[in-house]
Amino acid sequence: MTMTTAARSRGSTTPRPGLLIVDDDPLIADSLSFLLDKDFDVVSHASRGAAIDWLRHQPAPPRLALIDLGLPPCPHRPDEGYALIADLLAHAPDTRIIVLSGQGEEGLARHARALGATEFMAKPAPPRALHALLCQLAETCEPPTPELPSLIGRSAPLSRLRAQIAQFADLPYPVLVEGESGTGKDIVANWLHAGTARGGKPFLALNCAAISPSLVEPTLFGHARGAFTGAQSARAGYFEEAASGSLFLDEIGELPLDLQAKLLRVLENGEYQRVGETQLRRSNARIIAATNRDLSGEVRAGRFRSDLYHRLSVFTITLPPLRDMGDDRTLLLDHFRAQFCAQLGRPPFSLAAAASEAWLAYRFPGNVRELRNIVIRLATKHPGREVGAADLLAEFDPTESAAGTGSEQPDEERDLASVAAEHLRAGGFRLDARLREWESAYIRAAMRLARGNVSAAARLLGIARTTLYHRMDEPDAGDEGQG
Repeated sequence: MTMTTAARSRGSTTPRPGLLIVDDDPLIADSLSFLLDKDFDVVSHASRGAAIDWLRHQPAPPRLALIDLGLPPCPHRPDEGYALIADLLAHAPDTRIIVLSGQGEEGLARHARALGATEFMAKPAPPRALHALLCQLAETCEPPTPELPSLIGRSAPLSRLRAQIAQFADLPYPVLVEGESGTGKDIVANWLHAGTARGGKPFLALNCAAISPSLVEPTLFGHARGAFTGAQSARAGYFEEAASGSLFLDEIGELPLDLQAKLLRVLENGEYQRVGETQLRRSNARIIAATNRDLSGEVRAGRFRSDLYHRLSVFTITLPPLRDMGDDRTLLLDHFRAQFCAQLGRPPFSLAAAASEAWLAYRFPGNVRELRNIVIRLATKHPGREVGAADLLAEFDPTESAAGTGSEQPDEERDLASVAAEHLRAGGFRLDARLREWESAYIRAAMRLARGNVSAAARLLGIARTTLYHRMDEPDAGDEGQG
């Protein structure tokens, strides 16, 4: 089922924020649409495929998406919902995703947030709470300002990244930007354009994963009138409109093989044709491509042309994952906290000492996007308050153990010994109090993951159930996990 609500005049010229609902239960989808239509421009779909197909044809993505995890063809598993989160962020990286699911296990919720969802609410969600959350998140995703986003950080990997951008920016050759999802490849592409003589010329971006394969060719190269059904007039493509500016091809690994050959031709001699024309045209646009795939592996698997890969990767920039950026995680925390607390009109939260240690130990599998979403949730839930380790650990992906990452990090990063040394130098340290705080944090986290089941929590902690009962009876140990 697909249902779109028509915009209605409500005495205000301010457009309502767009809201995409994806739920295979028609009663739930209809009820949510009716509830939220007053304040949001609501569109609903019943499957991942239908939602993505709709999104590909929209001139602008919705600000918000409210999705179920259990979707066809496997409504009793979260896999399709997880895939939808990744698809939505590939098509619309600035859309805030709220998971509303009957699969309410805490581990599923935290993994969904690590993938890029901003928040998770279990069904049945109180209507007022859901409405308030959506309104709040709509305030944090205003259309971006024309200012160029900052590259925040002082770590060695980020310094190398800045140096590469400065080195490659003003050259006419293609640049391939590689990196995990959420590392900011689009920001780097903008810097590669703005920091050059092309900065005042057009900068066009096409997400190759966000457009139907049948539309990629006419979108890139343009088309003649009558070239295909629906082509009622001739139209220029991105290569023509970019002129002598820059063309950013995001998720280049998703480009179909037949179109890869046509893109190769443009890179080799600048020539292309509009669909339905024989006239040769020329492009002087500088190509910047980006991918989160291992393109060399895709070449070996026969899914990406070797000649195109070598043309695109004249210069390659590999973005560092957040786990390799050390204390930059704290600088990003400060940046996003100031930004979102100001947008929400709320006093900033702070992190307790143990929470700060956990923040620096966590690997952030979703990179900067995940960090940003965690800050949004903390700003919403804990305005003006100190966030303890237990509350912070509840925001992290349970599949990424913060405590177990030290051996996987480079030697120059903060290990437990260096953190301990800092605390001891600061003075006033009490070992017993710190150990109690950490023990309490682990017990609370285990009880939340086990959904209050003491035996399961004991297994997670690697201790006997009677030992866990004894430690929970001690002051400040695990009392929040009992709810």
